[in-house]
Amino acid sequence: MLNTQDILETINMIDNEHLDVRTITMGISLLDCIDPNIERACSKVYDKICRLAQDLVKTGEDISAQYGIPIVNKRICVTPIAMLAGACEKDNPVAFARILDKAAQAVGVNFIGGYSALVQKGFSPGDLPLIDSIPQALSETQYVCASVNIGSTKAGIHMDAVRRMGEVILESARRTADCQCIGAAKLVVLCNAPEDNPFMAGAFHGVGEPDCVINVGVSGPGVVRAALRKASPADNLSQIADLIKRTAFKITRMGQLVAQEASRRLHVPFGIIDLSLAPTPAIGDSVAYILEEMGLSQCGCHGTTAALALLNDAVKKGGVMASSHVGGLSGAFIPVSEDAGMIAAAKSGVLTLGKLEAMTAVCSVGLDMVVLPGDTSAAVLSAIIADEAVIGMVNAKTTAVRLIPAIGKQVGQELHFGGLLGSGPVMAVNPGSPEGFVSRGGRIPAPLQSLKN
Repeated sequence: MLNTQDILETINMIDNEHLDVRTITMGISLLDCIDPNIERACSKVYDKICRLAQDLVKTGEDISAQYGIPIVNKRICVTPIAMLAGACEKDNPVAFARILDKAAQAVGVNFIGGYSALVQKGFSPGDLPLIDSIPQALSETQYVCASVNIGSTKAGIHMDAVRRMGEVILESARRTADCQCIGAAKLVVLCNAPEDNPFMAGAFHGVGEPDCVINVGVSGPGVVRAALRKASPADNLSQIADLIKRTAFKITRMGQLVAQEASRRLHVPFGIIDLSLAPTPAIGDSVAYILEEMGLSQCGCHGTTAALALLNDAVKKGGVMASSHVGGLSGAFIPVSEDAGMIAAAKSGVLTLGKLEAMTAVCSVGLDMVVLPGDTSAAVLSAIIADEAVIGMVNAKTTAVRLIPAIGKQVGQELHFGGLLGSGPVMAVNPGSPEGFVSRGGRIPAPLQSLKN
């Protein structure tokens, strides 16, 4: 039951504390579009996306207008395209990227995810051609996002794929160097990728999902920070955790309302609520500021990992009380370029790449939107991916890497993406070379904790 105070609090969250639904994402299965003739396959893909998603944007706008809830993005994710490319492996998979881009433009969504491959244990016929085509695909399209899952707790880490992804990231940045290396910003490498993630760039529609589904990602770092600002300085960390849980409950209930309404109006099953705290470059809408509100002088100082663990746990506990279908990533995102507090901490030198890696062991994603010097080698990029993937593998959690080599730039300079992607300071990397380790290839075996049967 809602009382007047709850309603007034929610209105204030929306008006003054950046509360919004970050995305309504429609997942669409393309398994019935597989065809050995790539032109026929692309035609089927375009027709199915346009048929199912033709009212997605309008529905989001109607719900926003009716309930006064900002819905920032409307997106689509599809079956990993490598599965379709395997049926026509002699053709260039970029044709699929172009048709996805055309479909996204036709229905008016912000992004379309699923130019993806799942290679945690090896390559199937469509995987390598798709991975090799990613730089071209991202440089020739506007709305397409790509992802590659290179490891899992069950399978270990596929180091041949990791080595190749370092090269792909670098080439994606080089091909889009004239537009802030945006290609690399639309590419994420994952370990333990979830099949129902509504957030880009890692969203794809898993093979275990329904033919079509609605997933919603809510966001409210500004709301959590505002709640903490009202806390007493005498409150201990248990009381802080309880306050965050109560706030996360309110945020998730709003997302549940939007998800169920979108599902009803679109006649599509409701999938999950992803209750991740996803920041923006807007002042106040920052996960870093939440951590600083707990008592840190600046995000990245000693104690940051502990504070982030408390935040992540409290958000999940509050969210699961509000919805029976919590999924995706669900926790706290720490993308550097998209978070005003993270940007400031990186510029001051308090937040380093090493500290970010430690923080990823306890949060939702990983090294996200991290800008590196343009002369960073592919081997170093691959080694960073491997380090992050192992954290996910050993801890049975999702980790991801979205690295952007800033071609022509060095530490202290910035890339400016604009919009939700923000701007990122170029961060220093360790000068040591991992070339010998990365070049060995093979697989890092799955950990002992994977044997749970």
